[in-house]
Amino acid sequence: MNFLEKLRTASQKNKSLLCIGLDPDPRLMPSEVGIFEFNKAIIDATSDLVCAYKPNFAFYEALGSEGLDALRRTVIHIPDNIPVIGDAKRGDIGNTSKAYAKAIFADFNFDATTVNPYLGFDSIEPFIQYHDKGIFILCRTSNAGAVDFQALRCVEHDCPLFEIVALKAREWNVHGNIGLVVGATYPEELRLIRQNHPDIPLLIPGVGAQGGDLALTVRYGVDARGEKAIINSSRQIIYASREKDFAEAARRAASELREQINTCLPTKG
Repeated sequence: MNFLEKLRTASQKNKSLLCIGLDPDPRLMPSEVGIFEFNKAIIDATSDLVCAYKPNFAFYEALGSEGLDALRRTVIHIPDNIPVIGDAKRGDIGNTSKAYAKAIFADFNFDATTVNPYLGFDSIEPFIQYHDKGIFILCRTSNAGAVDFQALRCVEHDCPLFEIVALKAREWNVHGNIGLVVGATYPEELRLIRQNHPDIPLLIPGVGAQGGDLALTVRYGVDARGEKAIINSSRQIIYASREKDFAEAARRAASELREQINTCLPTKG
């Protein structure tokens, strides 16, 4: 089962477009709870509510070998029928990207990852060659500083840079395993990307703590079947409580957000 098949199966089984970002920060976690124990409790409480999980490498790398061990154990603990996206944002010259891809896909066994297209096709090709894995190319990210480069207008094509990234992604998608990262905080750009690329999977951060409009995110993000949108929320869910009831609070927050997403889905006629 490749990434998209796994994603579709999990989404349909759990009636969910919700992805939970597993971004553990010891400063925000309950005291005396380890990283893996924290993640395990969140996963056990929410695995029937999600279409995917998305650990961000930075939170684990910041904790050294202990953090990377927790990341490895977290991936193993997530049920096999739920895809796991390694949010690593890698992108480097060919040989280095080849090593990054091997680490993420062959060693850690992630189902998908995020990549940075700034160095061009040869920096992404090693990831694409893992045909059963998903590759999400940063296109229109949710942060405020995204405008510094992504919104720059390219004279040759008479469109912003992020649109060219999307066009390149379509060109490179010969194995059908490429998606785009498009932030919920830019709904008009999200609408444009979905309109021009109706079949591509979209990983959509920016709802919850970053303030993206959920109704617009769902309306503009899903494909014609109401699918292929992975709506990520991290802090809103995993830090719903900072006390001993954090897992129960995470479940309540995840369940509420899933239902809000489903309420916003277009009615199938």
